[in-house]
Amino acid sequence: MTKMTLGSYPHMLGFEQLERLLERTAKTGNEGYPPFNIEQTSDFSYRITLAVAGFSMDDLSITVEDRQLVIRGRQTDDSDGKIFLHRGIAARQFQRSFVLADGVDVGEAVLENGLLHVDLSRAKPQTVVQTINIRKG
Repeated sequence: MTKMTLGSYPHMLGFEQLERLLERTAKTGNEGYPPFNIEQTSDFSYRITLAVAGFSMDDLSITVEDRQLVIRGRQTDDSDGKIFLHRGIAARQFQRSFVLADGVDVGEAVLENGLLHVDLSRAKPQTVVQTINIRKG
């Protein structure tokens, strides 16, 4: 069976980037830590919420790299001299990536009660009608 690509459709011009974007998204992995929610807060805005209990503001970083929102967390292990009878809360690191569409901007980020909220907004699309003049060759 032949693999269908976006290039197989002659009426879809300039969508090669979309195919590469889908492949990159599939490679980001589906690890479950930390858990997160994505909610649509209006027609043109979204909020990503990550459960980052135990992380301080200094332990977290948020960057946008090549249309990809990357949220990283790195805790320091402060167990020096402590004797644990049970250790269920580990100091661990994480990286969560979200691919952003063209026109999506990252707004503010707020750390509140162990939840990291990252607000995103998308510009309202404008309808553009363009008339192309035909010249005689």
